Amino acid sequence: MTAYQDIIRETVDGAAYITINRPQVMNAFRPQTVEELLDAFASAGADPAIGAIVLSGTGDRAFCTGGDQSGHGDGYGGRGVIGVPIDELQSLIRDVPQPVIAKVRGYAIGGGNVLATICDLTIASENAVFGQVGPKVGSVDPGFGTAYLARVVGEKKAREMWYLCRRYTAREALAMGLVNCVVADEQLDAEVARWCGELMERSPTALAIAKRSFNADSENIRGIGALGMQALALYYRTEESKEGGRAFMEKRKPRFRG
Repeated sequence: MTAYQDIIRETVDGAAYITINRPQVMNAFRPQTVEELLDAFASAGADPAIGAIVLSGTGDRAFCTGGDQSGHGDGYGGRGVIGVPIDELQSLIRDVPQPVIAKVRGYAIGGGNVLATICDLTIASENAVFGQVGPKVGSVDPGFGTAYLARVVGEKKAREMWYLCRRYTAREALAMGLVNCVVADEQLDAEVARWCGELMERSPTALAIAKRSFNADSENIRGIGALGMQALALYYRTEESKEGGRAFMEKRKPRFRG
C-alpha cells in the first residue's frame, strides 16, 4: 500500500510505530483497518533495520475497542472467514521477528484487549481500561483471545473476563499479569521509547529466536482459532448474535433468550 486511511505508520529511532487512526469510533477496526495493519506489520517485520514495533491508537480515549459494531449485524463485508481477517493480524503480530509493544491509553476492550494481550509486551497509561465484551454483543474470540489469555492471566481470571465482561483498571491488569508496566499518562510515550531503546541494543537474532521459542509453546492455539473462526462465522448468522449487535447500536440491553 502506498497510503493508509485508517492507520499511521512511522519510524522513530529504529522502532516502527503503527497507530490505529479512527478516534471517531474509539479506534474500532473495520476490514480496511485490518488490511492496512497487515500491510504495516508485514513491511516492518521484513525490515532488518527495525528493532521493535509499537501498536497504539490515536488519542487518549482508546487504544482499540475491537470490531466496529456498525458492520457486525450484516457481516463485516471484507475477506476472511468472518469478513474481517483479524485472525491473520493476530498471527502476524506473533510471526514478525521483532518484539511488539502495545502502548495502551484509554480503553483496550474486546478485540482491542485481544490485540494488547497478543503483543509481546504491554505498557499502559494509568488511564487504561481493559476488558472483554463479546458475550454482551453477540461475539467471542475463539482462539488467542480466550486460550492464550488463559495462559497470560490464568484460567480463572480469563473465564471471569469473558463470562462477566467486567472492566479492569491498569493497576488491576498489572496485578493479573496482563500488562508489563503502568506509568502516568504523561510518561507513557517516553516509557515506550525507553523500552524500544533497550530492545535496539539487543541482538535481533537472539530476540527473534526467543520470540519463536515462546510462540512454539502456544502455537496449537492458532489451529484452535482457525476452527473457532469457522464456528464464529456460523454464529454471526444467527438471530442471537445479531441481537447483540442491534442492542449495542440501539444502546439497550440485549434480549438473547427467548
